[in-house]
Amino acid sequence: MSTDVTKSPAAAPPGKSGGPAAGGGLLQLVLDGLRRNMRQYGMLIALGLIVALFAVWTDGDLLLPRNVSNLVLQNSYVLILAIGMMLVIIAGHIDLSVGSLTAFIGAFAAVLTVQHDISWPVAVVLCLIVGAIAGSVQGFFIAYLGIPSFIVTLAGMLIFRGMTEIFLEGQTLGPFPDGLQKMGNGFLPEVGPTTNYHNITLLLGLAVIAMVVLQEVRDRKRQQEFSLDVVPRNLFLLKIVAIVAAVLTVTMLLASYKGAPIILLVLGALVVGYGYVMRNAVFGRHIYAIGGNLPAAKLSGVKDKKVTFLVFLNMGALAALAGLVVAARLNAAGPKAGLNFELEAIASAFIGGASMSGGVGTVLGAIIGGLVLGVLNNGMNLLGVGSDWQQVIKGLALLAAVGFDVWNKRKSGS
Repeated sequence: MSTDVTKSPAAAPPGKSGGPAAGGGLLQLVLDGLRRNMRQYGMLIALGLIVALFAVWTDGDLLLPRNVSNLVLQNSYVLILAIGMMLVIIAGHIDLSVGSLTAFIGAFAAVLTVQHDISWPVAVVLCLIVGAIAGSVQGFFIAYLGIPSFIVTLAGMLIFRGMTEIFLEGQTLGPFPDGLQKMGNGFLPEVGPTTNYHNITLLLGLAVIAMVVLQEVRDRKRQQEFSLDVVPRNLFLLKIVAIVAAVLTVTMLLASYKGAPIILLVLGALVVGYGYVMRNAVFGRHIYAIGGNLPAAKLSGVKDKKVTFLVFLNMGALAALAGLVVAARLNAAGPKAGLNFELEAIASAFIGGASMSGGVGTVLGAIIGGLVLGVLNNGMNLLGVGSDWQQVIKGLALLAAVGFDVWNKRKSGS
């Protein structure tokens, strides 16, 4: 038996040529690596295919610099909500109130800035605090009183929607101050010599490429040091090339229009910060623990009630940020704002790899899921597809993503 193990391809250092790993064996290693990491790469590959298909169907309109910029601005709120929702789902819960909470925060910001002339930076801070308080109240009922999150957040959805209409008295309120508007519609200023591209955006794109490559190399070395399985070297290099090409393409497209939107920097900071917390921080590991196996997490000393409470507090703060972004982009707060936002956030998380049973998911996966929905919406709008068929197609996409998750887990178990 030991002889068979030493002769298997897995025993040889990955990525080295010679012997059975060369030629067709190398291709087999690449395919095996893709199969083992299908959950991680599946939706990323799907996103690339969707972009390519719509780019062809729209005669290139999807990838016009102006449209790419609008794609970021139009879907920024979904991506913000998807990050928080991913943490909630990983912890084994759900939040149905985020759409109504975003509408309420927009109304609250309008009352502060438009009716009471409070400066917009103060209004932003107050709105984030109110969102965190709203999330913490729901988290208290869920974590410490043991009421299911579905019931608590369903009640929150109704309460926040009603409070929105009370604050606005059934009317649309605006416009917002210029500084607040830039949060949803603004771009980075142009500095440096006059060129055909936005200089700051180019520098940011190069910085992102350098950071991503260094992080990928560091993660691979760390896995090798702990004798963990790593993808074959050729597949790893292909992954790096694909990431660099994607970031460089988006950078050039944005830089050839007005530059990077301000909200894109906010999203970047959220992805980096939450990605680090979920990968490296104790709090992130505790979220995975209570979602994956709550009894075992309790026996290990994880304070599950505190973690759940903080997860919902965080969701409330992110919903408040999304509400500010939506209100700033529309330059007004309305009683019907935020409709179905919670469904888009939940769909983004599941499309991005979250598991119905909890304990599985990544921040980057939430972003990928949100982008899949965003590209679908944008591409179908460019093609003139009606809103009725758009809902059908997005529903099928969600069903396919969850079905793929179930199939993948069954195959891994067998």
